[in-house]
Amino acid sequence: MNKFAEVSVLLEKLCSAKGVSGAENGAADVAAELLGRYMPVKIDTLGSVTGTTGEGDVHILLDAHLDQIGLIVTAVDETGFLKVAKCGGADIRVLAAAEVTVHGKKDVFGVITSTPPHLSKPEDSSKAKGFDEIAVDIGMKREDAIKIVSPGDRITFNGGFSKLLGNRVASPSIDDRAGVAAILRCLEMLEGKELNCRLSVMFSVQEETGGSGAQTGAFSAAADEAIAVDVSFAAAPGISGEKYASLGGGTMTGYAPSLDYEMSRRLSDIAEKKNIPAQPEVMGGKTGTNCDEIQISGRGVKTALLSIPLRNMHTAVEVCDLEDIENTAKLMAEYILERGGANA
Repeated sequence: MNKFAEVSVLLEKLCSAKGVSGAENGAADVAAELLGRYMPVKIDTLGSVTGTTGEGDVHILLDAHLDQIGLIVTAVDETGFLKVAKCGGADIRVLAAAEVTVHGKKDVFGVITSTPPHLSKPEDSSKAKGFDEIAVDIGMKREDAIKIVSPGDRITFNGGFSKLLGNRVASPSIDDRAGVAAILRCLEMLEGKELNCRLSVMFSVQEETGGSGAQTGAFSAAADEAIAVDVSFAAAPGISGEKYASLGGGTMTGYAPSLDYEMSRRLSDIAEKKNIPAQPEVMGGKTGTNCDEIQISGRGVKTALLSIPLRNMHTAVEVCDLEDIENTAKLMAEYILERGGANA
């Protein structure tokens, strides 16, 4: 673990910040502080953290999204239970009896209701309840609850930053704070290097609810090309190792109709030349990431995708390998040095 201690500390700091889609302020504050070490920073109209540095003939944009999945309060019922809807792709299958924090006028601990097996019907054992059937118990009567909690308040899933064996960690919101960490590590690797390019960074909001932060931020940046860093599926028991990536096998270089083939090929070639572990990820349509919005922004942007393998996506125990984050950072840094280096 000592080998990747710096990445671990950085990722833990990012994952500890709260920022459900549309309410990313806490995560944005942390990301802005960290990005400010490398370039002037501003928060744009929608709340994305952005910065630009350098000059040159090529303008490269690096993007990772800040927001995490969660829930949003829709009502406080007559008994004080909170009714909720998902905010982003929360997985209903893992929510029963989950511990949560409700971010109202103050943070309040809560638990999602769960019917005991003794009281459930036989047919209930094979299905998850819908969002209209679950509620959050904060231990208050309605008259007390409404003084603290209001419709529209966000809810995050509780979970600590836990170190597994080897280089692996588990935490909520690794999707996509791992991408933010990779970009920050890339910038650190580029410190002191002479570049002949303009470099912009965007830690975008609202990816989990449609990508509006990336679309508007990319329009403002007006870069020539972009690399988005996100997470993608890692193989696990019951999940094909042929179809999905190997955890610890390196960053996933994306190939898709919406991605620029020349950029994808160049990233793969650099990884091979520099002995940086990497593995291909092939998609037959859209990527389901910010690339889909960045590519069609303004006059169009040549876009590439690097994905960090992740297990248990959209849960409170997402698992990644710190070495994959480090190798993603290395590959981005080498691409920028080759594409926009002083002798490019």
